Amino acid sequence: MRPQRTRRGHLASRHVTGWLLAAPLAVVLLAFLVLPIIMIVVVSFWTATEFSIVPAFSWENYEFLLGSDVTWRVLLNTAKYAVVTWAITVVLGFTVAYFLAFHVRSQTWQTALFLLCTIPFWTSNIIRMISWIPFLGREGLANSALLSWGVIDEPLDWLLFSDFSVILAFVHLYTLFMVVPIFNTMMRIDRTLIEAANDAGASGFQTLWNVVLPLTRPGIMIGTIFVITLVMGDFITVRFMSGSQSANVGRLIQNDIGLLQYPSASATSVLLLIVTLMVIGILLRLVDIRKEL
Repeated sequence: MRPQRTRRGHLASRHVTGWLLAAPLAVVLLAFLVLPIIMIVVVSFWTATEFSIVPAFSWENYEFLLGSDVTWRVLLNTAKYAVVTWAITVVLGFTVAYFLAFHVRSQTWQTALFLLCTIPFWTSNIIRMISWIPFLGREGLANSALLSWGVIDEPLDWLLFSDFSVILAFVHLYTLFMVVPIFNTMMRIDRTLIEAANDAGASGFQTLWNVVLPLTRPGIMIGTIFVITLVMGDFITVRFMSGSQSANVGRLIQNDIGLLQYPSASATSVLLLIVTLMVIGILLRLVDIRKEL
């Protein structure tokens, strides 16, 4: 009986120790994540005047938000930015990760090239984003080069302050968030599977499509979640790179905060949170990340 009691006591002690170790992180998450979200949800049901906030329950903010054509157009614009940016980043991210994982044999060179990809992150996002403005302007380097080569007869206006420049900045800012999880997943692939596919007579494309791509799905899905959530919540990039000519949901929230309309901003934030969680939920149903990893 004593060994059994000792074993039970040891398991209980480990159980308590585990809870104690998790408690600090749980407190931080509760204080800085859960409680702020609850507060945002609560404030979203309040109303506001020009001079004050009225803490009274009301559906006014949601009725106005969901009944406005502007809201749906902005949501579609946000979805457009997210989908186009995702499509480009997944192609670039997969290509870069595949090259690093399968074509660079030396681990030293893999590390060096991977660190080279992180160099842009040594500076601020805003600096990296604004650096495109002198490059894409009417008298910028891109137009000057195209004019000197005779490719165009006059400067291209759509290079800057357009959807093109917004998506270009998004791709520049967030491609690495796709490269990292895909590269990590590819490095976990058993190389004997590639050799077996080659011995079976599979072409390079068949090996890529039937072996590498299915085994890389968890990394692609993690990168997709990163990119989509970052793009949907971004507002600075859209503001600067579109010349304030375009908007996404983040811009709506920023404008409401600037006008001190915190209940309306909270309602828009709740809507954005719900849409983002729905997208993540759909993605997680496509690939069980916990099972795959």
